[in-house]
Amino acid sequence: MKQIVQTGPASVEVQEGEQPSPGPEEVLVRVHTAGICGSDAHAYEYEGGYDWIAMPRIMGHEYSGEVVEVGSEVRSFEPGDRVVEEPIHHCGECFQCRNGEENICQNFSITGMHRDGAYAEYAVVDPQFLHAVPDAVPLADAAITEPLSIATRAVLTRSSINPGDDVLVEGPGPIGVFTAAVADSLGANVLVSGLDQDAATRLPLVESLGIDTINVSDEELESHAAARTDDVGFDAVFDASGHHTGVEIGVEVVRKGGEVVVVGIPREPSQVLMTPVVRGEIDVVSSYGSDWTNFEQALRLMENGEIDAEAVVDDSFSTSDPTAAFEAFLNSEAVKPVFRFAGD
Repeated sequence: MKQIVQTGPASVEVQEGEQPSPGPEEVLVRVHTAGICGSDAHAYEYEGGYDWIAMPRIMGHEYSGEVVEVGSEVRSFEPGDRVVEEPIHHCGECFQCRNGEENICQNFSITGMHRDGAYAEYAVVDPQFLHAVPDAVPLADAAITEPLSIATRAVLTRSSINPGDDVLVEGPGPIGVFTAAVADSLGANVLVSGLDQDAATRLPLVESLGIDTINVSDEELESHAAARTDDVGFDAVFDASGHHTGVEIGVEVVRKGGEVVVVGIPREPSQVLMTPVVRGEIDVVSSYGSDWTNFEQALRLMENGEIDAEAVVDDSFSTSDPTAAFEAFLNSEAVKPVFRFAGD
């Protein structure tokens, strides 16, 4: 089978590998579409925090596919079922798992990092981590379920926004775009901020979804925020920038009594002045990964037409040249590059 393998820092190769076989308690999935996200790009660069990944490794953790074979002990799925995987596998035994916090399991493992992933024609999966894809959701769209579930957790689980709230999303990467789309689906007044590097592709894509944008390289965010919110400040700020200044800026433009939800993971430490946070009773919370409910929420939002996955997915990249897709993502030339391994 064809597979995309990371062989070193910023080095990926297309190789031929042996098709895996499922064990008695596993299923074999024929991969349809698999996407690139920020963590894949960091792993591709093999930067600090990802340099523990053993190579060679078949990459990829956000994907959709069809079950083609099930193990003898599997009863929950059967051949022909359309599925997506929860790629962060929890242990089920640590304190967090027993406390209903599987997304922050102490002993988690990630598909495509701890074990071979979905940049291949076939993948073997434990069925407890699979979700059935609704008939109304094309498999090409379902491939974004995992990053969309991160957004549903940030907006629907970790924040308290309501229809009509003024919301800022910092960063028009995949998670930022999906966070903005979920908040917009609730009826919030959403603004997405980006930089010059986002002006050519990412900010126009956000605008095509009917969501306002601002290029903070050209326009001052503070004055724009004051005009947009009648000098009150945003009710909520979602920092999906992955930059250490994101939470700092969020605290500056959120209103007193508002909230800053940190979704992106900065590479450098932030320096947040706590005085306005305390005096303004600003809630600063984090949101990491997603759980079973968030996956189901993501699938339902696509099923109901609230999220336009097709507008975000870029399937122009070939499995024969994976480097081009990674470089386009890193250069902000695409929001959600995907590899198509099977046709509809």
